[in-house]
Amino acid sequence: MTKSSNTLQWFIVLLLLLCLAGGFIIILTVLLLGQGYLPDPIPYVENFFLAVPYTQPLSEISLAVTLTASPTPFLPLPTATATATFTATPTATSTSTPTSTPTITPSPTSTQPQSSLPSEAYIEGFYGNAQWFNLDCEARSAVDLAAYYGININEMEFLERLPRSDNPEKGFVGDYRDPKGRIPPESYGVHAGPVADLLRDFGLQVEAKKGLTWKRIRKEISAGRPVMAWVINNTLPGYAVEYTSSDGETNLVASFEHTVIIIGYDQNYVTIQDGGSVYQRTISQFLDSWGVLGNMAILVTP
Repeated sequence: MTKSSNTLQWFIVLLLLLCLAGGFIIILTVLLLGQGYLPDPIPYVENFFLAVPYTQPLSEISLAVTLTASPTPFLPLPTATATATFTATPTATSTSTPTSTPTITPSPTSTQPQSSLPSEAYIEGFYGNAQWFNLDCEARSAVDLAAYYGININEMEFLERLPRSDNPEKGFVGDYRDPKGRIPPESYGVHAGPVADLLRDFGLQVEAKKGLTWKRIRKEISAGRPVMAWVINNTLPGYAVEYTSSDGETNLVASFEHTVIIIGYDQNYVTIQDGGSVYQRTISQFLDSWGVLGNMAILVTP
């Protein structure tokens, strides 16, 4: 075999190798395009043909048009549609406006019940007088209370008309001229019932009460109605004992039983008309003294 024939054989082998390599490159390129690993060649082709001058043949121009119009099977499906789901969600926030309505619900709770009684009250124009005797405090207080309502009563007449009994719930016990500080059956005084009965006989509408509350006293004073109350001495501490009268009835009695007129109060003090004197006691002092005989009082009925 000659040298020229050997050269031709090598040339043919090299050409075959180049063809095989080119085919391999083409196949690999197609596969990579199909998987999206290489950029799309179509835009480059479009740009190439759009740049073709009008002097080129119509066949090439038509080829460019067909290439630009033909779909590219290797292009991946657009993923931008997922963004549309997010654009719809902000519109749902507009439904949050009804949340403002629950703020209206607490308004009914603002109408809480409040006490109608004022924190302080005082009755103007009430005048008291000093006692005439040691044990005439009930008559003195009753006559002064009636005078406030325009009913004038002579104290001696009131004393003489009170019924007499060894039971203070039914009449005056003892002699009003005797010393203070005793308990029945010695000279003592009288409780609310007989005094209220006699005041009604004189035309003043009243009622005798026991077990009253401080709130009820405030209610009466704030309404302008003085209250006749049973306390101990000049609204001082004391204690009660049980006493059984001759009629077999057992009641509480206390040494230095006394009556006063309540004419005012505030958050700390009670204003008291005691015969011809006016003084104040703390609320707790008054309640302690008033409670000895069971919160007994005479109320003027409206």
